[in-house]
Amino acid sequence: MNTIINNNYGKLPGSYLFAHIRQKVDAYLAKNPNADIIRLGIGDVTKPLTKSVIDALHHAVDEMGKAESFRGYGPEQGYDFLIDTIIEHEYTARGIELDRSEVFVSDGSKCDVAHIQELFSQSCRVAIGDPVYPVYLDSNVMAGRTGELGANGRFEGLTYLECTPSNGFAPSLPSSPVELIYLCSPNNPTGTVLSHDELTKWVRYAKENNAVIMYDSAYSAYIRDSKIPRSIYEIEGAKEVAIEFKSFSKTAGFTGLRCAFCVVPKELKRLDNEGNYQSLNEMWNRHQSTMFNGVSYVVQRAAQAVYSKEGLIEIQENVDYYMENARIIREGLILAGYEVFGGENAPYIWWRLPEGIDSMEFLDILLESCQVVGTPGVGFGPCGQGFFRLTAFGDRQRTLEAIDRISKMKIS
Repeated sequence: MNTIINNNYGKLPGSYLFAHIRQKVDAYLAKNPNADIIRLGIGDVTKPLTKSVIDALHHAVDEMGKAESFRGYGPEQGYDFLIDTIIEHEYTARGIELDRSEVFVSDGSKCDVAHIQELFSQSCRVAIGDPVYPVYLDSNVMAGRTGELGANGRFEGLTYLECTPSNGFAPSLPSSPVELIYLCSPNNPTGTVLSHDELTKWVRYAKENNAVIMYDSAYSAYIRDSKIPRSIYEIEGAKEVAIEFKSFSKTAGFTGLRCAFCVVPKELKRLDNEGNYQSLNEMWNRHQSTMFNGVSYVVQRAAQAVYSKEGLIEIQENVDYYMENARIIREGLILAGYEVFGGENAPYIWWRLPEGIDSMEFLDILLESCQVVGTPGVGFGPCGQGFFRLTAFGDRQRTLEAIDRISKMKIS
């Protein structure tokens, strides 16, 4: 009998992490309909879109209602007005030169990170962090690169880069060669960052081993330390080895609008099975032209407004608001006697649980005792066992209330 479906989907363990959390909360609410739940789990923003963004949306909608300014299908790669603005503010301002054709506007970094692996051979050896944002792992499981899931919670065909307190959450280089490397800084879930020296180490490794780095920098706007790179292209030679992903979701509150971009430099080329070098830039351009119809004109005008003089001020105010929430969570947990990481250059706090407490079970404990929702660390990988992620994207008063409840909680 011929196989019709992609059997790799059957290798995925359970439901997607955040869907699992949602199901847990829904079940709790069904039994406790009057529960006052504070959600610090899924990293969705809570502050509304800023005035500059709203004004740009209104103006663009008005344009779409007039024959002389109406737009139908746009370029799959993004309009030049947005691409030029992105290059100016995200790269030229940091001394990084990019061509328009190297920037691709999309409807989300999650989508880009998941789809980019389609450019690579199924036989590529993949290295991912542990703990890690689930999409890096799951998309490669679906593609058939991971082998089977072992009893230890790890796929036999993957190289895991352990990120723990002992190494400052900066993973060591793989002990055996790999072709694809996923790095995230500021990191989701640990809230930690990679230094210039650490990124230099990875760029050098990728060049020596003909590897490609998938660099997720979706939270770069939250970096406070001026010494921490906001782009991997601040590292010499990175254009030859790295693809970068950035997003407007957490920076500008676009989780509901959907807009992001990735950079695929022209210098980035890799061998095909006939020994010829192929341009990943040209391949991704073909992928997007074939499988994507582009982000709407209205949303791209809104994204452009993020970089206006007023928009930059407004967005920074929102970032500062969330980072103050991060400080409240971080310092509140420390004052309550817990050990925490992150929250200084990222909107995530990585909470080390008392010895012997299972991360997944703690989801229920926290929900039952405090009516607060967080994310079990083990959902991000085996090295996340014993940790719990809280996000700073909530309302200020609700964040203060959550920490007050947690500080009064007795964990046995």
